[in-house]
Amino acid sequence: MRQLLWLAWMMGLLHGCASTPSTRSVDNIEQYFLDNHFKSIILPVVPAQLFALSPQTTQVLQQAYQSSQASRTATMAHRWLANYISASQGGFSYQDNITRIPQQTFEDRAGNCMSLVLLTTAMADALGVAVEFQQIAVPPVWDKQGQFYLINGHINLRLLPQATKDSVLVASQEIQIDFLPERTMRSYAKSRIDKTTVMAMFYNNVAAESLVAGDYDLAYQYSKQSLRLRADFIPALNTLAILYRYKGLDDAAETLYKLALTLDDDDMNVLYNYALLLESQQRLVEWAQLHKTLELARISNPYYYYNMGQQAYMDHEYQRALTWYKRAVEKADYRHEFYFGLSRVYWVTGDTRNARKHLEKALSLSTDAANQRRYQAKLQAMQSH
Repeated sequence: MRQLLWLAWMMGLLHGCASTPSTRSVDNIEQYFLDNHFKSIILPVVPAQLFALSPQTTQVLQQAYQSSQASRTATMAHRWLANYISASQGGFSYQDNITRIPQQTFEDRAGNCMSLVLLTTAMADALGVAVEFQQIAVPPVWDKQGQFYLINGHINLRLLPQATKDSVLVASQEIQIDFLPERTMRSYAKSRIDKTTVMAMFYNNVAAESLVAGDYDLAYQYSKQSLRLRADFIPALNTLAILYRYKGLDDAAETLYKLALTLDDDDMNVLYNYALLLESQQRLVEWAQLHKTLELARISNPYYYYNMGQQAYMDHEYQRALTWYKRAVEKADYRHEFYFGLSRVYWVTGDTRNARKHLEKALSLSTDAANQRRYQAKLQAMQSH
């Protein structure tokens, strides 16, 4: 699922694979849609595609399972599927990029957590295996794409054994599938979510991705679909509000912010966006009421420290830059650009060993080909220096 944030005069994006819907309801969600401001287009992805594989792929999967049953290693369908996926051994790999439907993910053998959850569900359906979806309360994982700030949440699922009249099932026979195994080893809280919520998450993901790509009409249609599935889905309300504000529809955006806050008055993403709208309209008394809470949230963002480090580096205040970059790494030790920042400071201050060490770390964390080439070239230059 992807949520949106305005940051200063630009937009920011807050997204994740999971978010819990409100326990309260929204009546007549259609009244909040503004079709006359957007082109009417047919959605490229319809709900029927979200848990479906092609007949050919389904046949390949079923034949592979049936063949396995003829051998001495015959096993229950849900266990066979877990082994086929080999989540912990790279059968299908995690890549935090765009959200895809199962058939595309199957062909690519990789995807983000939403894509992989949908793929696993589709394969489970083909084998008659039941699943349960789980939201994992992981700490927020930050990312950045262009002018957009991103936060990733996480969901996984469990494969359930089939009950027969000759079997007695126990909880231990359930198999958890998680494409980020380092997270599953920690005692993060889990909560069940239903299939409709997962579908709403998918459409909110692709709505946000469309907005980042500048396709506002597609983003609007995807946002509508998400909310038609779950009218109380706060991230989708937030996404649509950002889209409205980007189109200059501030009154409609404010209506959605207020609606979202009736569902959860502590939702930091909605509060942040709403506060920025108030600030842009010089409604400073109302803005001040939100500012103290939001300031606490701001300093939890590792990019706050990274941006401070960048500014210090540009000002040639290298020790300050080093301090800020280290704080960014403490908040998010998985971001390649933070280590690259450290590498630059170490290099300019003459600490070549640490400069190489942190550049190698940046290279190992980067999944973008352009950044990898850039870091590799700089490493080669360092080694020949």
